[in-house]
Amino acid sequence: MRGFLRKGPKHVERFDHFLLRAVSRQPQGDYDDFFRRLSAAATKGKLWFGVAGVLAAVPGKPRRAALHGLLALGVASAVTNVVFKTLLPRARPLPEHLPVFRFVNPQPQSSSMPSGHSASAAAFAVGAGIVSPALGAALAPVAAGVAYSRVHTGAHWPSDVVFGSALGAGAALLTRKWWPARPPEPKPRRTPAEVPAVNDGEGLSIAVNALGGSYTPETGDLLKEIFPKAHIHEIGEGEDVAAEIQAAATRAGTVALGVWGGDGTVGTAAAAAVEHSLPLLVLPGGTLNHFARDLGIGSIDDALEALSKGLGASVDLGGVRVQRGLPDKPETLELAMLNTASVGVYPNLVRRRERLQPALGKPLAGLVASLRTFAVNSPTTLTVDGLKHKLWILYLGRGRYYPSDHAPIRRPVLDDGVFDLRMITADEPFARARLLWAVVTGTVAASKVTHLSEATSVTVESIGQPLVLAVDGEPYPGVRQAEFRIRAHALKVYSPLPVAE
Repeated sequence: MRGFLRKGPKHVERFDHFLLRAVSRQPQGDYDDFFRRLSAAATKGKLWFGVAGVLAAVPGKPRRAALHGLLALGVASAVTNVVFKTLLPRARPLPEHLPVFRFVNPQPQSSSMPSGHSASAAAFAVGAGIVSPALGAALAPVAAGVAYSRVHTGAHWPSDVVFGSALGAGAALLTRKWWPARPPEPKPRRTPAEVPAVNDGEGLSIAVNALGGSYTPETGDLLKEIFPKAHIHEIGEGEDVAAEIQAAATRAGTVALGVWGGDGTVGTAAAAAVEHSLPLLVLPGGTLNHFARDLGIGSIDDALEALSKGLGASVDLGGVRVQRGLPDKPETLELAMLNTASVGVYPNLVRRRERLQPALGKPLAGLVASLRTFAVNSPTTLTVDGLKHKLWILYLGRGRYYPSDHAPIRRPVLDDGVFDLRMITADEPFARARLLWAVVTGTVAASKVTHLSEATSVTVESIGQPLVLAVDGEPYPGVRQAEFRIRAHALKVYSPLPVAE
């Protein structure tokens, strides 16, 4: 059997000698030096590590393609060199098989079957192409050139190259499940709703939270200039934000409620708008303006356009019933949820990411923040819909967010009727190591510690110590139970984005 493998089956041997004779008959030329240099550059993956370094400098698909290509290369190299070169010993071509100017000495001493260079080349090109087909197409000729160079320089028989290339492509396809196909992200759209067109702010009552967000002393003057006929009330220190927003909503002659502040303030205004059947005008006055951004309102000009033209949309609203406090002194809160709620280390992760982002950029900041957060924090024990979990993150999005990982940022549709439930758990063996590996490789969405689902209602209960629940960025300590539900199409908002057809 060993001798058979050294020579190979007769039809394979005939195939190899036929092609090698064709290569040997080619006249000497500059391409001999080219293939010699290309073969040497790909030794030990140097060529592919260099390409990956260039791609990694470009955020987004190029960086992910580089990572996937290197992981596929690692799998292919291990399988080729550790497994198949041991199982399939085979002698390499001899100097007499090629002209002296073409045959490169010294040749490697390992088994000729299969070609490790070819396996690595195919693995990297196919692996990168799974993430970015355009990059894969660009790399394919280079990979083919590396594979052919091994025959051209006498390092391998043609069948070694074919088998090695197949192993490399197979390794890349094997790792494909680490990057499951992302669901297509829909274009931003809104469901139309009738809202009154308002000119010069007549009939508009605006509540301005002067204690947070991007408020400055000039904010009030700016709003008065843009909405000269609106009623504008600045909520100052010592005033009850919810009560002042209620007063603005119930003011005589009000046909629309406006709000300037962070997402917590906007959520309070949304609840008041629903209660009093008023459309809500969201002004981007917060630090991050998540809800305003999802509505397509990136500036006051966007808000003014939607208000003056009567461009409205109907969106879902989340409702949260919170039970907290001591058992003998319980407290019940009814909260409106515009964007997200979370339990665990998610708020810490977001804060770290936002602090690092100006210096590192969003992708690298997210990676560093995730590694720091998951390496030092401990999981929380609780029940979700009656099932006990140990988890680092419970994330609940009001609507489907994208991408499908631990750091979603976009929500193109605001009335899909679901909660986007994401849990990163510590229930599995070696959970922390699994999680850190997934963060490094960008495969959190496919990791066994990540659980993605959708629901129309969710109940979370503490076990032992009460929880800290964050709703739209506002922390609520001492929580023993939180019930989430969807209020479909409950809120009318002004939005300049296109409506659904």
